[in-house]
Amino acid sequence: MKADLETLKTIPIASPQIGDEEKSAVMAVLDSGQLAQGPVVETFEREFAAWCGVKRAVAVNSGTAALHLLMLAHGIGEGDEVITSPFTFVASANAALFAGARPVFVDIEPQTYCLDPALVEAAITPKTKAIMPIDLYGHPAAIHELQEIATRHGLVLIEDACQAHGAAIGNRKAGALGVSASFSFYPTKNMTTAEGGMVTTDDDAVAEKVTVLRQHGATQRYRHEVLGYNFRLTDIAAAIGRAQLAKLDRLNERRRRNASVLDEGLAGLKGVTTPRERQGYRHVYHQYTVRIARDRDRFQERLLDAGIGTAVHYPIPVHRQPLYIDLGYGDVSLPVAEDAAAQVLSLPVHPALSDADLDRIVETVRKVASTA
Repeated sequence: MKADLETLKTIPIASPQIGDEEKSAVMAVLDSGQLAQGPVVETFEREFAAWCGVKRAVAVNSGTAALHLLMLAHGIGEGDEVITSPFTFVASANAALFAGARPVFVDIEPQTYCLDPALVEAAITPKTKAIMPIDLYGHPAAIHELQEIATRHGLVLIEDACQAHGAAIGNRKAGALGVSASFSFYPTKNMTTAEGGMVTTDDDAVAEKVTVLRQHGATQRYRHEVLGYNFRLTDIAAAIGRAQLAKLDRLNERRRRNASVLDEGLAGLKGVTTPRERQGYRHVYHQYTVRIARDRDRFQERLLDAGIGTAVHYPIPVHRQPLYIDLGYGDVSLPVAEDAAAQVLSLPVHPALSDADLDRIVETVRKVASTA
């Protein structure tokens, strides 16, 4: 088998789906001569809002910028606390720091890896201003339960949907589940603009504040009423985004189909726990993340040797990052997140996988697990 594997290409963990539609759309923008924050951005915003099921969408240049501006638009600032998850990319918690607030980390659910609503209420203090769950790996957090807690305590719920384009609870999509939300269009996401982000909201006041803040605090050309930022999206990026949005539902269905093949092929495999989709929720598998009971890093090495690309999302919980230890989080203990960080491993699930690729992934994972 080793000789055969040497002739096979490595199956990548991600594969952005860029086709002729995106290329033509970019060329049309280049030919127009209007490249930044123009009519294509406005059209993309309208289309994304309609697709997501919200009143307003405001495009920015990254998912991080979307979270940062949402903090400011909701009045979160110095001395405030934002309850959030420690098990995600560091940008989520950093957005609170950008606004002068302090992240308060609450542990996660072991099955979904999302913020555990059963633990949130105990973390609320007089300084708490917001709850920010993350829809990790493409599975929505328990937004309804968290919204009830937020409402009861007069808090803002900000949904970090940066990994969850098209995920849903019932018939409501991620991005339309709370008061406001953020999306990322980084290249490995379910849809991309090469780099970019989006704020979604049903609150016109929030949308207007984000719109002003993304462009140097300008309420009209050369009139700057507040301190703002250069967080604009280009028309080039928006053109890619429009083409991606048009095929996102189809690509998500392919991800879900690929995940079901992996679920079936890896079912009952000792030492490997496959992802869970909670009843009534729609998982869009930004990542297909399994848990490896023993020696995850060695398991990963053996898969790579066999030509299966993988990734660890995330090897260090946010509260264990050097930055956060320096900020005084060194004594924080969140055992579920810490255990997950030591065990999770993402396998390829992207839409470019062939049936042969999926068979090879299953066969290789089963082989490695049987000799682990």
